[in-house]
Amino acid sequence: MSIDLHTALGAELPPIQFSWTATDVQTYNLAIGAGSNPLNERELLYLDDAKPSVLPTFATVASTFHATEAPQVKFPGIDIDLANVVHGGQEVRVMGPIPPYGQARTTTRISDIWDKGSAAVILQESTTTTPDGTELWRTRSSIFAKGEGGFGGERGPSHTHAPLDRDPDAVVLIPILPQQALMYRMCGDRNPLHSDPGFASAAGFPQPILHGLCTYAMVCRAISAALPGAPTTGFAARFAGVVYPGETLECQIWDNENELTAIVTIPERSGATVLTDVVLKR
Repeated sequence: MSIDLHTALGAELPPIQFSWTATDVQTYNLAIGAGSNPLNERELLYLDDAKPSVLPTFATVASTFHATEAPQVKFPGIDIDLANVVHGGQEVRVMGPIPPYGQARTTTRISDIWDKGSAAVILQESTTTTPDGTELWRTRSSIFAKGEGGFGGERGPSHTHAPLDRDPDAVVLIPILPQQALMYRMCGDRNPLHSDPGFASAAGFPQPILHGLCTYAMVCRAISAALPGAPTTGFAARFAGVVYPGETLECQIWDNENELTAIVTIPERSGATVLTDVVLKR
């Protein structure tokens, strides 16, 4: 396992051509908790057969939705054991509402690699367009690779979370089903860390953990519903801890005019923080 900084930094990955359907969107929405109240008309919009509501976070799974194999962390100059990798952060920016079905092409490049000493942080930037070149969305993500530091790269910025000076405008509790990770893996992420107890134990966890992008999407949906307003144009968060199926997310939300900010914790673990720097833009 290794990182060749000279080869990896700035490398472009092979483009991905893909398509998605309204059924894919419905499956995704169910996997992130939509439909928990089948009598709520807003919830049922996520499950409409002809035109289901599409969250901006669907952009994080659309290109790999039909994958059935565990992902590999193998890029030009990078070869890392999947058991040593967790999601670091995710950002999505949409150019308009994502259609409930379509075809698109995603291009990705390795934009930064930071050497944290005992670990490496690898950042990717992607752009997705329709066949005629119309831009649909952009994403930026980071992965944290344990044991892969020390290759001589720049350390990168250090994150500090400034305390908020007023009470939140809303607090939302988001229950996580025991089978939530097993549902979400149907959206294309078959990493055994989220489904195989033995694999999770070998990676240092007491049980399979919830996908970071599932937590990310559940929080986006909850924030949008708690303080509804103009359509969401972007959503970003940094992962600060793991979430286990069966737990509860507590989402404290602040309304700051054109954006909502939040902190997400786990009440069952004395308020352990699992998402910080959460920003929903409108």
